[in-house]
Amino acid sequence: MEEQSKAERTRHFIIETTAGIFNTKGYAATSMSDITEATGLTKGSIYGNFENKEEVALAVFDYNYNKVWSLTQQQIQAATTYYDKLMVFASLYSEYGNCFPDGGCPILNTAVEADDTHPQLKEKAAAAIQKWKKTIEDIIKKGIQAGEFKEGLDHSQMALSMIALIEGGIMISKTTNSLGSLKKVLSTVAMLISGIRK
Repeated sequence: MEEQSKAERTRHFIIETTAGIFNTKGYAATSMSDITEATGLTKGSIYGNFENKEEVALAVFDYNYNKVWSLTQQQIQAATTYYDKLMVFASLYSEYGNCFPDGGCPILNTAVEADDTHPQLKEKAAAAIQKWKKTIEDIIKKGIQAGEFKEGLDHSQMALSMIALIEGGIMISKTTNSLGSLKKVLSTVAMLISGIRK
């Protein structure tokens, strides 16, 4: 593995150090002062590595999203049945505080904030949802082929329903400061998954 250049290390330091701030405060509320204060770097040093705050925000979204995605993929790959692979989504998200960066789910946070005000961030959130949807659909299709799941399922409907329940559960849990609400919603996700077994 090649050693990172000083510029790459600095970029990574800025992203890593501000990841929780952007995810907690949001893109609009995070200022250059927040970034310089957190990193201990000057504005000149930040601008030497990123064109503007927007570029930092986009890199931070990728960083936060990849953290959650990598953890999800590890658990999916470790699961031996397609049922268990799908159940990762019900169990992993119940560990809400442990699997997400500071501030919670980067997809939900970004989608809500960037809806009309930040098209590039909105595109990133949309691409993340599409990737998530495709992953669920692929697991369902393979599960049908392996004889684990019922034939004739609407893969798209199942995937979208799971995502909507999970993200809705996270939103309710975050708004009401109640992890119990999320756990109840995730038990519904588990029931949905159990319902498609043969």
